[in-house]
Amino acid sequence: MAEEENGSVAKPRAKKDIAPGRLIDTYAAQCENCHQWRVIDSQEEYEDIRSRMIDDPFTCDKKQISCEDPADLDYDSSRTWVIDKPGLPKTPKGFKRSLVLRKDYSKMDTYYFTPTGKKLRSRNEVASYVEANPEFKGAPLEDFSFTVPKVMEDTAPPDPKVVASPVAKVAVSPVAAAAPSDDDVSDKSTKSKGFKGKFKLEEVTLSGSPHVSPAP
Repeated sequence: MAEEENGSVAKPRAKKDIAPGRLIDTYAAQCENCHQWRVIDSQEEYEDIRSRMIDDPFTCDKKQISCEDPADLDYDSSRTWVIDKPGLPKTPKGFKRSLVLRKDYSKMDTYYFTPTGKKLRSRNEVASYVEANPEFKGAPLEDFSFTVPKVMEDTAPPDPKVVASPVAKVAVSPVAAAAPSDDDVSDKSTKSKGFKGKFKLEEVTLSGSPHVSPAP
């Protein structure tokens, strides 16, 4: 162990803090009829709605509420929105899908966590893990999707460097009619009359406890 000149034990240098990306922890969906946003209680429920979005669009009555009730959330620049795709499969049982917004708000990344907490960063890593763990052989590889939502630039902070809070706000919306490519999704798609048939999710506390984040 290293010692200083006076004989005392030298303290190890602290590692430089590295700000992690921002996670998604609050979910919502938009009513097909009234276009209002409704908060979804869990990631599991959100994924179920998204997986059936094309054939079974979300409506307020699925949450036992009326279109006459006020919206839970509004699309505006008080939070960062990202466009998701409909029809993505639900996460296989035992795994956890994680969406992470990069610090510079440029894009999102997708990861899967195994029941033991191992982080899987690609389909190849998923295939290797499933192959090495026979109890998950029944999990279809096509159900592990690394497709990421597209960040809508008109709602991102003008200067991400000044956003000191680890809590940021993000919304995700899959399109009901067809899954757009990145080139197909433009800022105009969010400014049209409503987000008919799209989802939303809001971003993240680093603690991972689900809640609707207050405006920074």
